[in-house]
Amino acid sequence: MSWLPPEEYVRTLPNATMYAALYFTDVDGDPLLLRSALGVETWQFPGGNVEHGDPTPFATAVRECREETGIEFDGPPVLLLTHFLPPHPGWPCAKIGFVFDGGTLTDAELGQIVLDPSEHTECLVQPLGAWKATMSPRSFARVAAVHEARSSRSAKLLCEPHPTAP
Repeated sequence: MSWLPPEEYVRTLPNATMYAALYFTDVDGDPLLLRSALGVETWQFPGGNVEHGDPTPFATAVRECREETGIEFDGPPVLLLTHFLPPHPGWPCAKIGFVFDGGTLTDAELGQIVLDPSEHTECLVQPLGAWKATMSPRSFARVAAVHEARSSRSAKLLCEPHPTAP
């Protein structure tokens, strides 16, 4: 293949969207998740899609967390999970996610969370085993991978399989 100018070369590559989020736990190590008002994924980490103008995925995670919870996160960017979702019916391109460690929140800090009702209706902290009973297997796989990454101090890669044809 001959050399192409960057603008032309980029058009030959697959498209993807990105999201970024922060993973928080309480002092017992139990994960915090937010119930989506839109119902796309019932329970989510504080975070959202990378937008034009966001300098990095970590900056997106911090911005989205502030908008969704009021938490002003100022810790370092510690990556826990890279998440790859292939295109599927209803979503024409791949999606790549970055989940960063938000650290531990005290009961007082958890009590100060203010949700944006247009995005989330509830925040909940519960043990990992309870999340398994609360969530779909697909969503729980992401929470479990992030939880394990923090416990092992080793970032994880979660690749969802391509959907099978009906």
